[in-house]
Amino acid sequence: MAKVPAAAVAASGLVGGYAVARWTKKRPLGGVALAAAGSVAAYEWNRQAGSRAAIGLTGAYVAAFVGSHPLAKKIGAWPAVFSVAGSVAAASWAVTRRAA
Repeated sequence: MAKVPAAAVAASGLVGGYAVARWTKKRPLGGVALAAAGSVAAYEWNRQAGSRAAIGLTGAYVAAFVGSHPLAKKIGAWPAVFSVAGSVAAASWAVTRRAA
């Protein structure tokens, strides 16, 4: 089985969760997408870099989701989502790359 790039999963979870919520007009459905991708990313972070890294990166994932809301009021929804997704992807890449 191919190794799942956790950085891409995390970023797509943030972007995809917002997209699903926006286009379906069902926020809980977007939350399911966000949580599903977050779970896969957390599993991969744990597998690739250990439990401490997984806990830290999962915290960053949740903080990015929460932080995107006030950021959206300043710069707009899509720019905020892409900004936090990029930040989480960069952090994920840096942590998992160092552990490899």
